Amino acid sequence: MPTTPIYLDHAATTPMASTALAAMTRELAATGNPSSLHGAGRRAHRVMEEAREQLAAAAGAHPSEVIFTSGGTESDNLAIKGLYWNRRTEDPARTRILCCTIEHHAVLDTVEWLVSAQGAEVTWLPVDANGVINLEVLAREIAADPGSVALVTCMWANNEVGSIQPIERVVALAEPHGIPVHSDAVQAFTAVPLSFSDSGLATMAVSGHKIGGPVGIGALLVRRNVVLTPVNHGGGHERALRSGTLNAAAATGFATAAREAATHLSVEAERLSRLRDTLISAVTALVPEAVLNGTPDPEHAGLRLPGNAHFTFPGCEGDSLLFVLDMLGVHSSTGSACTAGVPRPSHVLLAMGRDEETARGSQRFSLGHSTTAEDIDTLAAALPEAYARARKAGMAGQMSSIQTAGTGFSR
Repeated sequence: MPTTPIYLDHAATTPMASTALAAMTRELAATGNPSSLHGAGRRAHRVMEEAREQLAAAAGAHPSEVIFTSGGTESDNLAIKGLYWNRRTEDPARTRILCCTIEHHAVLDTVEWLVSAQGAEVTWLPVDANGVINLEVLAREIAADPGSVALVTCMWANNEVGSIQPIERVVALAEPHGIPVHSDAVQAFTAVPLSFSDSGLATMAVSGHKIGGPVGIGALLVRRNVVLTPVNHGGGHERALRSGTLNAAAATGFATAAREAATHLSVEAERLSRLRDTLISAVTALVPEAVLNGTPDPEHAGLRLPGNAHFTFPGCEGDSLLFVLDMLGVHSSTGSACTAGVPRPSHVLLAMGRDEETARGSQRFSLGHSTTAEDIDTLAAALPEAYARARKAGMAGQMSSIQTAGTGFSR
């Protein structure tokens, strides 16, 4: 077991970049509400505007299009609710939301709430076996009744299997009908090249702690001609779209991380892609039955997130493998949620056509700026034992279920 556990869960959160931590620490020692008119307030306001400019540059946007939020979840909520409410107010017939089946729950749950509480209708857009949206279905759904569509939402890159979505083609199908498109770009931002301006998106969500910035801050990019109905009301901050006292310290940490990551994007993407390829080769050699999920990208053509390697390990629960790896000093994750101790299959893998048993046996290894070649070696050393123990636990669990069937008891 390594003296210090290795961290292969950067898609969940990544360590703060040293430059971002230093910038945030300096600002935490200062005083001033960015909305105040005195000297301290004006200084804090300058910090906010500089952060806005840096973030806009990293995202390929105009500074006025950057709306600071508490993170990706709030950004998704503001975009989807705000677009839906405004579009429906303009035309009550616009009740339909076209949503990809593999979205993060920040999107899925928001859409489902609009359906259950606000009278929306949802059309779920399927994906192929690699987790890429079916554009033919999208085109057909739009053409069937474009006047009823309030918005389309499609993530830029999937957080579980790492597949990159054809965002510009999605926009090209919606744009002729004046239908706005939102994209959750939390995983893609500074990991792959993107430009909000060039994409044609109406809105785009990003988050600080995924890119080396602090937890608790994100942004929604909102095109200047797009109108949203706000979720929060109060002092009219952020173009009156997101009221609340602005967090200058977090904003400068976020912007610093974004600037640094965007500056080194191509070099870092290639480094991580090579490490990812090494990891994939090691896993498939050590566990031949393991199946790589998501779009393969051996030529580094931008079809998959550079730091994502997602596998299905037959014969074991993903949670069991996670816990054994954790005991052996490797931090990874599954694509499944666990409620009250009951493993749930990944909705992403189910949408990709996997059965429930397969979908429960997933493991995601995600790499980031602190990942080294030695980390991959450590995983390779731990994996055979971890997989053997997890398979044994999986089979024991299945036998226990068979033995207790019909007794009235459940585990």
